[in-house]
Formats: sequence, structure tokens, C-alpha cells
Amino acid sequence: MRSNLLLSLFLVLLCSCNGSRTPSSQEVGDTVAFKYATQLTVVKYDGYTVASLKDPWKKGAVLHQYILVPDSLQQLPSHLLPLTSHHSLIRTPLKRSIIFSTVHCAMLMEMGRQDCIAGVADLKYIKLPWIQEQVRAGRMTDVGDGLSPVIEKIIDQRPDALLMSPFENSGGYGKLDELSIPIVECAEYMEPSPLARAEWIRFYGMLFGCEATADSLFAVVDSSYQALKKKASVENRPTKFTTASGETFYIGHPSIDIPTLVDKMTGSVWYVPGGRSTIGQMITDAGGDYPWADDDHSGSLALPFENVLERASNTLVWIFRYSSDHDITYKELESEYHGYSQFRAFRDRRVYGCNVEQSLFYEETPFRPDWLLGDFIRILHPDIKGLPPLRYYHPLTQ
Repeated sequence: MRSNLLLSLFLVLLCSCNGSRTPSSQEVGDTVAFKYATQLTVVKYDGYTVASLKDPWKKGAVLHQYILVPDSLQQLPSHLLPLTSHHSLIRTPLKRSIIFSTVHCAMLMEMGRQDCIAGVADLKYIKLPWIQEQVRAGRMTDVGDGLSPVIEKIIDQRPDALLMSPFENSGGYGKLDELSIPIVECAEYMEPSPLARAEWIRFYGMLFGCEATADSLFAVVDSSYQALKKKASVENRPTKFTTASGETFYIGHPSIDIPTLVDKMTGSVWYVPGGRSTIGQMITDAGGDYPWADDDHSGSLALPFENVLERASNTLVWIFRYSSDHDITYKELESEYHGYSQFRAFRDRRVYGCNVEQSLFYEETPFRPDWLLGDFIRILHPDIKGLPPLRYYHPLTQ
């Protein structure tokens, strides 16, 4: 009898202890279904939401956990208090945030929540005219360099969150970690596909109180991307290929993709996107034959010129990004590195450049990959009808 009583008491204490550590174990939550995103888990409970971000660099580890509670709930329920010891508490919707990347500034503007931007870091890299205007007018604060921001300026703005991109082995965020301000780690760039990355807009919609708008925006992106991908599929793709000089020839079979080279030398190194990078996958989705498609890296590969030439000398199309105050020409490109003339795409005048100083490539494409895919398909398959005009990449001139 005594042993049964002790056992019952032990079980009661165990349940009580477990309930205080993980109250969600006693509740039934609704897991948000993400169609593509793999690094994000969101579960909605009655009155609050729990979000967990996977650590993209450590398999099975958690990067960050958040508990989202409406600010209308003035006093935090006692059963949620234990969660705050290992979750960052975020009161939603966010109203005054410091944004550390031009990408997320553009995203908030796309969702109509630009008024929630209290300050920005790395202003010199933000090419959004509205943001620049707000800073000049004193309605938005420039907190300085993203790697070493001015802490006092951040504190003065009384932000409800800091949106920052995490990096592997970064060692944390320094003094920012000591502030009582939630840090939203924007790790969507580590997702394994363009649509997986773009789907994070749904999470940001939850944070900024525009979930329905964000869901609708992503649905448009998804539908547009899939429609474009279908246009570039084998059954819809013309078999002929036309060079810039007007020469037309047939590939031989519609299933043969167009060999495509990406980017160019940076100093003595050529950083080519890995086969699992968003750019590498989008080239494939656009019907391109990417030379490093069999590579399993999601980042870039640092290669010497000779290695790139050996694998990609016969590519029919070459696309690259560059930063300049004017459009680059073939003559300028060859003057940068004489070896460029050895690529077939250069000789055939099938080179396209994206001047990131004169376009919103970095601002738009992470959450609008369909716009970039449209460029790729138009470049690789100019005979496909009904494609949008080129938005980022344009043919080089003499």
C-alpha cells in the first residue's frame, strides 16, 4: 500500500515537472504546413505560437526558438513563463524593428509593413529609394555597420526586434546579445531551394501581423514559378537555338539543355554557385545544363580559372553579376581577364550581365525567385512565347 502511494506521488510530481518545462506537451497545437521550407517549424496553440529554426550547419540541432504572443495579451500566462527560459519572447505584431539587410527591407515593403522599420544597418548597401529618403528625413535611423552597429542608436529606437542573418561559426552577435531585444535570425538563405527560401515570407507575416497577406504573396510566387518552370519543360521547349549574330541551329533533341556558365572572376578566384545553390537549381529549372549540377554544395565553389575553363569552355550562354556605374561591354569584359575570350559564349556573343548597382537583384530575388527564373528562361530559350521582359540580366554590347 505504501509503495503504491509513493508511486502515485512520484507520477504526480513528474507530470507537474514536465508540465512546467514544456507546457505545450499538455496542449494540442496546429502545426503550420510549409510546402517547401525545411528549416522552419511553427506550431500554433491557443493564444500563442511556437517557432523553431533548425541549425543549418549542425544536423539535428536547433538554431533558435521563439514564442510569439499577441501584444493584446498584456500579462503573460503563468504556464508560458517556463518557455521563456529557452525561447525568445516576441510580442506580435512587431511595430518597430531594426533591419540588418536590404533583402528584408524590400520584403517588408512588399508586405506593406515598411512603417515597421525603425532603423537599418549597412545603409550604403540599401538601394531602395524610400528607405534612403526616410533616413535623410530623420524618420528612420541608420545604426551603422552591420558587423559593428552603434548600440546607443539601437537602444534609442526602443525596437521590439532585430532582424539579422546568422552565419556559421559567427560566435554570436556580441553586445547585441546582451540587450533585452529579441534577435530574429533570418536563416532562409540556407534553405535548399528557391521556393523554400521564399516561403519564409509566411513566417515573417506572422511576426508583423500580416499573415494572410504573406500567404497570398507566396501563393502568387509559387504559382508563377511553377508556370514558368512548365514553360521551360521538355515538352514545351523549342529545339532550335539562335546566336546573337542570327545563326540558328537545332540542338538535336528537345531534352538537351542549354549549357550555361554563371558569374566571373573575383580577383584570382572564380566563385561558381554550387549544384545545390538556389542559382544552380534555377538554371536547371530554366532548362539549362549547369556544369556543376552534380555538385552537392549549397554555397559557392572557389575555383581557379583553369578549372572553370576546362569544364565550361563550350557553354552556349554565360550570365554573370557585376557592380558598376555603367553597363559593361564585351571589350571591358575581355580587358578584365584575357582568358574570357576562350569561352564559346563570349565568341558567340551570348553573354548577359546583371548590374546589381542598377537593378534590385539582391533586394527582390530572394522572395521573388519567379522573376529571376523568368530572366533565365528568356535568355536560354528566346523562342518560348509569353515570357516577361528581362528584369535583371541584359545582353552585353560591343
